[in-house]
Amino acid sequence: MELRISCTSRGSRLSRCRHRGPLYVQKPFYPEGPDLAHIYLLHPPGGLVSGDLLQLDATVEAGAKALFTTPGAGRVYRARFDRTLQQQCNHLVVADGASLEWLPLENIVYRGANACLETRVELGENSHFMGWEVTSLGLPASGVDFDRGQLQQRLIISREGRPLLIEALQLSEDSPALYGSRAGMQGLPINGIFVAGPFDERTLDDLLLAQCREVLAEPKNACLVGVSVVGGFLLARYLGSNSEQARRLFVALWQRLRPHLIGRPGCAPRIWST
Repeated sequence: MELRISCTSRGSRLSRCRHRGPLYVQKPFYPEGPDLAHIYLLHPPGGLVSGDLLQLDATVEAGAKALFTTPGAGRVYRARFDRTLQQQCNHLVVADGASLEWLPLENIVYRGANACLETRVELGENSHFMGWEVTSLGLPASGVDFDRGQLQQRLIISREGRPLLIEALQLSEDSPALYGSRAGMQGLPINGIFVAGPFDERTLDDLLLAQCREVLAEPKNACLVGVSVVGGFLLARYLGSNSEQARRLFVALWQRLRPHLIGRPGCAPRIWST
């Protein structure tokens, strides 16, 4: 699917929407006014089977503002016996002076899946990005572990071809120590990363960092969380056993940081409440 958000005299408008297959956009919403478009990405099949490729190419043009989300979790089902790859590739371009918020619900990777999930973000001058990726390995609520299968997951943020941030996770039957060890994922099935930036040094001060750490200190259930700064980006990481908890923490961070990064208060997409 190919999307383009343009800055026009009527605000940020969905000026191009081409799709082939079931991935598409219902329509843009404007709960914050015409300057920022909320885009709901819909995939009625609900998940990936062997041989599937979901590809999103989205451009937020100069001066435009957009928020992307999904109405439900994405799923990667058990692969066929031939282990054919299941892929989702998101290519997001944020042009000069534009902003993009990438806030999908979690991905659920079923036992026996063979998945490659990749999100690439290309930033322009004075553009801003906020986003998260939350992944559930197996079905923890049903007691189904991700004890077989493969997952390759990457998040790459760059500007003018120069990488600013690269995050990668690779799991397979050949790497059980990474999932189960104390120095790895400690057997916890839910992992997530939240990214916001780039900030300048005057905005991202010690007080704001302290406020973000206070947000992450709130959960009472066992989980591992942390905040760091890498190349002007604020990163928060979650490792635990509850995807709802991860998303709740990331939403709280997003609401805290949004006024500082794009000058707007938090405005949750209404689809999150249905």
